[in-house]
Amino acid sequence: MLKLAKLLHHRGFHVTFVNTDYNHSRLLRTRGDLAGLPSFRFATIPDGMPPSDTDVTQDIPALCESTRRTCLPHFKGLLADLNHTAGVPPVSCIVSDGVMSFTLDAAADLGIPEVLFWTTSACGFLGYMHYRDLIQTGLTPLKDESYLTNGYLDTVIDWIPGMKKRARTKKPSAIILNTFDALEHDVLAALSAILPPVYSIGSLSLLSHNQITDPALKSISSSLWKEETECLRWLDAKQPNSVLYVNFGSITVMTNSQLVEFAWGLANSRKPFLWVIRPDLVAGETAMLPPEFVAETGNRGLLAKWCPQEEVLNHPSVAGFLTHNGWNSTLESICSGVPMICWPFFAEQQTNCKFACDEWGVGMEIDSDVKRDEVEGLVRELMEGGKGEEMRRRAAEWKTMAVEATTAPSGSSVANLDKLVQALLLSPCQ
Repeated sequence: MLKLAKLLHHRGFHVTFVNTDYNHSRLLRTRGDLAGLPSFRFATIPDGMPPSDTDVTQDIPALCESTRRTCLPHFKGLLADLNHTAGVPPVSCIVSDGVMSFTLDAAADLGIPEVLFWTTSACGFLGYMHYRDLIQTGLTPLKDESYLTNGYLDTVIDWIPGMKKRARTKKPSAIILNTFDALEHDVLAALSAILPPVYSIGSLSLLSHNQITDPALKSISSSLWKEETECLRWLDAKQPNSVLYVNFGSITVMTNSQLVEFAWGLANSRKPFLWVIRPDLVAGETAMLPPEFVAETGNRGLLAKWCPQEEVLNHPSVAGFLTHNGWNSTLESICSGVPMICWPFFAEQQTNCKFACDEWGVGMEIDSDVKRDEVEGLVRELMEGGKGEEMRRRAAEWKTMAVEATTAPSGSSVANLDKLVQALLLSPCQ
């Protein structure tokens, strides 16, 4: 979201970036002063959640419910204050995270356009659009545990591109997706048939890197975890295409036994690895690795609490990525030309995994019931096997297409951002 805000500021917009009090405090803790620029301000509203440790990720379902119930009056109050602040232009458009649907009511009250930015993949977003249909047809939820193993999960759903008559109540003026046309062309076409204008302007990382030149604007970063940059120097000492990068994102949690299985799978592969382990990675307790694992891996492995992921994925020593398939991580891996070993956790991550493995040819999936032997085998296959080599070739092709999409003047994402700005954000208030 912050990268999108920076791109819009680069295009000449006065930006007020609204965050929750909790997330803003985390940004301050990891980044220090967030004074921004004269025309790039930060503001906060409460999320309605009880006070929480600033080093942990909030409970996502509870957070979504809390923001839905409590944020609208605070957001309206903030907009009113902005519209009466000397030296600040009146609010002419709202660009909101798609989950924060309460902002649609505020935009309607002011008579201004609203753009929803969905941070999922296009394929994941299409799945969300049809979730109610899956319930109504009885495909979900599963009837009992036997459906996990009796082949039911292999049921092919071939009717998704339909649904022409879906109600469009409280629809936004437009939708933004962080993807690029070549990667999800068919899915984007299906979405465009049932939604307001859809603008694919990804990857936002590449687009902002290519377009933003102001050092002050570039320096505004969005990581909620303090990054340990020492890992980059460690990677500098490794051979090209020799290191497996492991990171399960900012939300995924696992059991201690799963952590141990991953650990020994990595150790037994005998391959160098950089593993990001958040303090809250293990559900309900602090993540602790067996001392025997630490002794076994020695200088072959490096553990970190967090790292600058885009720089890591673009480092020449990194050959593969063991990931949870969150969309940011998946897209960053594709745009870096790095193949993946996939262990999806929740939400649309299973869909991202499916597309990475079967549609884009850049992933291999680990069973949800992770075992060390499977981890070891997949790591070896990715790093030195024939399938791993083919995945690297496909990843390199996707990287080239991602760069082309975000390179002016003819790139699809560049053109789509231009269309968004000209057709909607610079149009008279509606």
